[in-house]
Amino acid sequence: MSQSPIELKGSSFTLSVVHLHSSQPEVIYQALQEKVEQAPAFLKNAPVVINVASLSGEANWKDIQQAVASAGFRVVGISGCKDEGQKRALSRTGLPLLSEGRAQRIAAEPPVPVVPDNAPAKTRIVSTPVRSGQQIYARNSDLIVTSSVSAGAELIADGNIHIYGMMRGRALAGAAGDANCQIFCTHLGAELVSIAGQYWLSDQIPADYLGQAARLSLINNVLTIQPLN
Repeated sequence: MSQSPIELKGSSFTLSVVHLHSSQPEVIYQALQEKVEQAPAFLKNAPVVINVASLSGEANWKDIQQAVASAGFRVVGISGCKDEGQKRALSRTGLPLLSEGRAQRIAAEPPVPVVPDNAPAKTRIVSTPVRSGQQIYARNSDLIVTSSVSAGAELIADGNIHIYGMMRGRALAGAAGDANCQIFCTHLGAELVSIAGQYWLSDQIPADYLGQAARLSLINNVLTIQPLN
């Protein structure tokens, strides 16, 4: 039997969600353009989902879609539709209507994990250097890297991230929206650090912590840093 020319499989990807609080395309474009200018290597041409849950009334969805695209993003879907009328209007953009599912549930009601005594924590461990251009994603788990992370490399985890080597790349913890996640690093020199969507670029990391052992977390949804000891 000849092999099928295609194979359809389920998968999971980490996507940024743009939550709109204005329906004015020019306002949206300007705000997104400022974000891209802050982190062009991270955000330029990034795939995003547009969340419209905060918007009500009529809007020019085609112009909004174009504003997001013109700012340098690739729109892959729409989420947060509240009623059938809005769904019908949005369907005319040609974009799929998505449900954020787990991420929405986390934002609305953070789960309290119950771990049986002596049960091992679910963790992905990487023992080799992470090179420029590589991306490591720990889905539904913590990520531990016991070696160095080069500039241009990217670590993503739905849980915490631990780096026991020189960290020069990007680290994104709490990728599924868990604001309780943290980043632990023995030699911090990252291009970008992010927890649950809140991020710092390299020039925003306090200079006293560069090259030092540090721990990053969110306090009242604000990214904070302290010595790792």
